[in-house]
Formats: sequence, C-alpha cells, structure tokens
Amino acid sequence: MNVRVLVVEDEPLAAEAHAAYTNRIDGFEVAAVARSAGEAVRQLAADSSIDLVLLDMHLPDGHGLGLLQRLRAAGHLCDVIAVTSARDAAVVRQAVTQGVVLYLLKPFSFATFRTKLEQYAEYRARLAETSADVVQDDVDQLIGALRNRGAGAALPKGMSAESLRQVTDALRGSDGGLSATEVGAAIGASRVTARRYLEHLADEGLVERAPRYGGSGRPEVEFRWRR
Repeated sequence: MNVRVLVVEDEPLAAEAHAAYTNRIDGFEVAAVARSAGEAVRQLAADSSIDLVLLDMHLPDGHGLGLLQRLRAAGHLCDVIAVTSARDAAVVRQAVTQGVVLYLLKPFSFATFRTKLEQYAEYRARLAETSADVVQDDVDQLIGALRNRGAGAALPKGMSAESLRQVTDALRGSDGGLSATEVGAAIGASRVTARRYLEHLADEGLVERAPRYGGSGRPEVEFRWRR
C-alpha cells in the first residue's frame, strides 16, 4: 500500500513541485495539498488515512510548529517531514522535539527529495517487519534508516551545498532578476561558476530565466527566484 502524503505549502509553484516530486517516487501518492495551516487541519480531519505530512514552516496563518502542536493535540499520529527554508537552529530543535522525522532545507534537487522519502520508506519497511518486542539491534536499525545516506549525490559533481545556499540567498534577497555576473560578484565567484548554479536552480524549477534587454550587443539572461 502506498504512503499517502499531505503536502502543506503556501507557495503555488513549490506546492505543485512537491506534489509532482512525491508522485514520481514509487510507493508514495499525494492525498491532498493544503495551502495553509487551517486547510491542513481540515484535510487531516477529513482523511484519517494520511500517513505523512510534508510541512512548510512559513504558512500564511501560522507557523508550521504551531500547526504540528495542533495536530498532536488532536491525536494525529502521522509522521512529519519538514520541507522548508527555515534555517534557525531553534526551529530545527523544536521540530525534532515535536516529532519531525526528517528535515529538508529549500532549495533542493529532486535527487535530495527522493533520498529523504526513500529513507522514510526504508524506516516504515523496517518498522513493519519488527516484532512488538524489540531488542537494541532492532531500535538501532530503525533509527539508522532515518539517518543521512547518499548526501554526496544530491548535487551535480563539483557543486557544493554552501555555494548553492549563497546563490539562493542572493536571488531571494534581490528585488528583481540578477545576471550570472551580478550573482558571481555577490558571492565572490566567477560568472561561469554562478551561471552553473543558476542553471541548476532553473532546471529544478526554483528559478525563472528571462532575457534582459538594454545597451548594445546580445541581451543578457537574468534569473529571478520564483515567488
């Protein structure tokens, strides 16, 4: 039986991408998409078969941690994977305290997303095979299934997570589009290096490409974070 997933994400493009990613992975299916905390509560109240929530922390009607508290208080025992840009260590700590099984930081590639869901699927499979009375080795294997694996394959060869974060921050902090030259200057990298990261983000659907006209010569390509 497939893992039924509720995607909780207020940004339309991100919600669409997360739902599409989920449906591409064997053993998972999207049960519903909620664009707010209130909508998520209603979806879970109406569908008790939801197994997993992909939870954004920044919602228009409250914080994801507040939603998680409401779900637990209402008796919902579904598992939760945080899928968010929230990088505050205090938020991460609270998320873990409240039972978030995995934490996925935006932006990410499909490969990274798939790895997280496969880790979760492995955990569920091991749990289903475990007897009611566990021994230490059983517990170690269950917890181990949720630990990071294959992280080096999440980005194309030669790209680093830190540089990707810097490029992402530069775009998200800009009021308009930026060229590869401008991003490179902002992060202290060459235009070619910046362009590679920008193209990767565009291929993942997180960034829009558009021609920038003006001046002499060929139009320059600018990149804009999808709001």
